Amino acid sequence: MIFIIGGARSGKSSFAEKKALEIQETIQGNVVYLATSIVFDEDTKNRVEMHQSSRPSTWKTIEQYKSFQALQEHEDFMGNKIILLDCLTLMITNLLLEEEDDFDTVSNERIRDIEQKIKEEIESLIMVCRSHNKILLVVSNEVGFGIVPAYRLGSIFRDIAGRMNQYIASLADDVYLITAGIPLKIK
Repeated sequence: MIFIIGGARSGKSSFAEKKALEIQETIQGNVVYLATSIVFDEDTKNRVEMHQSSRPSTWKTIEQYKSFQALQEHEDFMGNKIILLDCLTLMITNLLLEEEDDFDTVSNERIRDIEQKIKEEIESLIMVCRSHNKILLVVSNEVGFGIVPAYRLGSIFRDIAGRMNQYIASLADDVYLITAGIPLKIK
């Protein structure tokens, strides 16, 4: 597993795609791009189209941010060796916002339950990839370099994303921090 982390517009997705291409050339396998974004407005649609146009046309795309056990039934997943998830923070956002809690008043116990559910989705992805001998690249946003959120949902998201980033980094074989398009291998 390779973990690629950086700030917004740091070049992390571009680096992840280059890394996937390098691996693809080495092992002669194809890449499956696990897209976690949900298109909900024109700006998001444009960003998704921009990302899609930057990828090789031979790459397969699966739009999924949860229920990763179902990937075992997906021909593109099973037939390819390299899996690129972009991005973990969007996945966390989607899972967090599926919960119908009032995040201004939600209890800390409930937040821990939500975080556990998110961690279980991440563990499911890792388990499915490992059990089928896939090379997994995970892209995520570094959430610890920014401003402390002024609202509770922002703080909850930052804390959960930060802990999930730590969790993925602890399991990854390689970790790259991307800043201004420049990768720094930190593990």
